Amino acid sequence: MRRGFVYNSFMLKIGTLQLRNWLILAPMSGRTNLPFRLIAKEMGTGLVCTEMISAMGLTRGQAKTHTYLNTHADERPVAAQLFGAEVDVMAISAGIVTEKGVDAIDINMGCPVKKVVRSGSGAALMRDPRKAARILTAVRRSTPVPLTVKIRAGWSPQEANALEIGRVIEECGADGICVHPRFAVQGFYGKADWTLIRRMKESVKIPVIGNGDVSVPSLALKMRSETNCDGVMIGRAALSNPWIFKQTLELEQTGSFATPTPEERLCLIRKHYELLMGYIGEKRATHLMKGLLLLYTKGLPNRGPLKSSVSEIDGKERFFTAANTYFEGMRGEGLS
Repeated sequence: MRRGFVYNSFMLKIGTLQLRNWLILAPMSGRTNLPFRLIAKEMGTGLVCTEMISAMGLTRGQAKTHTYLNTHADERPVAAQLFGAEVDVMAISAGIVTEKGVDAIDINMGCPVKKVVRSGSGAALMRDPRKAARILTAVRRSTPVPLTVKIRAGWSPQEANALEIGRVIEECGADGICVHPRFAVQGFYGKADWTLIRRMKESVKIPVIGNGDVSVPSLALKMRSETNCDGVMIGRAALSNPWIFKQTLELEQTGSFATPTPEERLCLIRKHYELLMGYIGEKRATHLMKGLLLLYTKGLPNRGPLKSSVSEIDGKERFFTAANTYFEGMRGEGLS
């Protein structure tokens, strides 16, 4: 980020929730925990989302499930993403998260993971529009906070019903729709069909958020330009480059953006690890950060020794030694 740069970006409004810009961190299981959401917010995103939360787990009082609702003032506004297939359970869980003080609720109707769809949740709900409508109506009645729904293009090319589901979502009182234009059977393979985002925007009056294949800042701007969507949700690209939010906003305003220096990368890696240790303890933080260290250095040169050393990391000392050694090597070679 350029020193002294002040963002003046389009501000997205979802229901009564006014965001500071049009960028959203996607909910990602095992990834968008509190520490990473704090980092994403520091990097400029307008809205962060929790990991996908089981409505059944909330209503049963499962302690681990309720930890997903831990939030911090510095990450606000924050949306909680719920998944489930039972009407009453979804309504009750929406009430629970509302009492926790979240700023918005997102209903997951796009997850293609087998254990989720086997329960009738996630993308499976797109195969049953009537049930989806009952769930959304019940949730809408149970909470006053802004409500969005994340969907896919449909279950398969033979069940391409996103536009139909989009109209159902709007009729049930939701405040926004997020479209990931791949079919559930595709998972994350194949190219996302952005034309569906544009057609959804033309089909409904509530805000439409695009998602899928936004790997660099220029593609976030391209998605908005080509689809006329109101917001862009970024997921996997933010894991290796949390700076993507700042970079996109800077590109929007100035036509260019700064890339992080090795020192800035190392500083953020250390900060992320410290946040995780405070949140889940050193052992679990180390386990997560071993993979995140490789993501943070994705695309950088001479990663061979670092990749080899990751398996030997068993705690804070070895983690910082491995990270410091790698970035010191980059500085020694004059890389920036």
